[in-house]
Amino acid sequence: MTQDLIIKKIANYAKQKLSGEGSGHDFWHVYRVWQMALYLAKKEKTNLFIVQLAALLHDIADWKFNDNDKAGSILSEKLLKELKVDQKIIDQVCHIIDEVSFKGAGVKNKIKSIEGMIVQDADRLDALGAIGIARAFAYGGYKQREMYNPDKKYTLHKTFASYKKDQGTSINHFYEKLLLLKDLMNTKTAKKIAQHRHKIMEQYLSEFYQEWEGKK
Repeated sequence: MTQDLIIKKIANYAKQKLSGEGSGHDFWHVYRVWQMALYLAKKEKTNLFIVQLAALLHDIADWKFNDNDKAGSILSEKLLKELKVDQKIIDQVCHIIDEVSFKGAGVKNKIKSIEGMIVQDADRLDALGAIGIARAFAYGGYKQREMYNPDKKYTLHKTFASYKKDQGTSINHFYEKLLLLKDLMNTKTAKKIAQHRHKIMEQYLSEFYQEWEGKK
């Protein structure tokens, strides 16, 4: 089976499994990450097959919706083995899936490969800008969290366990994760894109607070 056919089969699987999901982690999130990862990969010397597989599978069983933190890599390994993908490639893809997510402000990034860095950048870029704002509130609504509560302060989580248990507001999520991402990008191209998207989020928050206090 050719690499192109394998990519097509994985893309179709992701679309069937994630279409209609309402928390902002649907197939179109995966599609955007896939396309952004390809764009970033063209600026680097990298393995496009690994980049595409990891991008398409990175949220196939996200830890936020599963009891097992490794549910995504377990399912991905099973799928890739069925498609006769080389085990070394499977191992690299699964490592990216396990480590791609933001896990708290104080948690060290374990991504080492350029392929992993690219997929991580693409995923994080989709958490920024206009789409990032929309996804933040979609996820907050899905989790039945308050949009904003000035009496609830945000927390910069030092551990993954603490981050997973967080029940803060959607606005707090901007400070606990989203506004930190600009300085956590791996590639030069992603850093440049993140600058613009970061500014959009800062402008949005400024407008939000003014409207909250009835000043606009």
